[in-house]
Amino acid sequence: MSVVTSEFEIHSSLPASKLFKAYDDFDNVAPKVDPGTYKSLVTVQGDGGVGTIKDVFFGDAMPFKSGKSKLDVVDKENYCISYTVFEGDALMGILDSTTHHMKFTPSADGGCVYKQTVEYHCKGDTHLTEEYLNVAKEALKKTFKAIEGHLHANPHAY
Repeated sequence: MSVVTSEFEIHSSLPASKLFKAYDDFDNVAPKVDPGTYKSLVTVQGDGGVGTIKDVFFGDAMPFKSGKSKLDVVDKENYCISYTVFEGDALMGILDSTTHHMKFTPSADGGCVYKQTVEYHCKGDTHLTEEYLNVAKEALKKTFKAIEGHLHANPHAY
């Protein structure tokens, strides 16, 4: 099994605390602001904290329909969230799992830097192409921009 890591950073004018709160409420905000990517997220086990398992149903813009994820980390002091997708056609038969690490680092201008790192745990000798990694990265950036846009349009949210 090989592990391929992909990451990106986006600077935002929004404070880290506001973006972190929106991502902590991802189940509600993502389907509202990016329905082409996320239809719904449904808790199937847990109370929303670490260890919670969710069924994720993807929108029509995605090449897959569902996945199952487990919340690994919620660090409210350091604005970090991590989760692992471990089941479903979102793994496209070529991945054992994907682990997503998100961090919101406050910046001196009152905004923050959003960094997302994804670890793709490949089955056997599977190799991911740059094209696949770029498509995945762009989808994640699109969701971030949709959430950011929602927060700019609704300054009292979160």
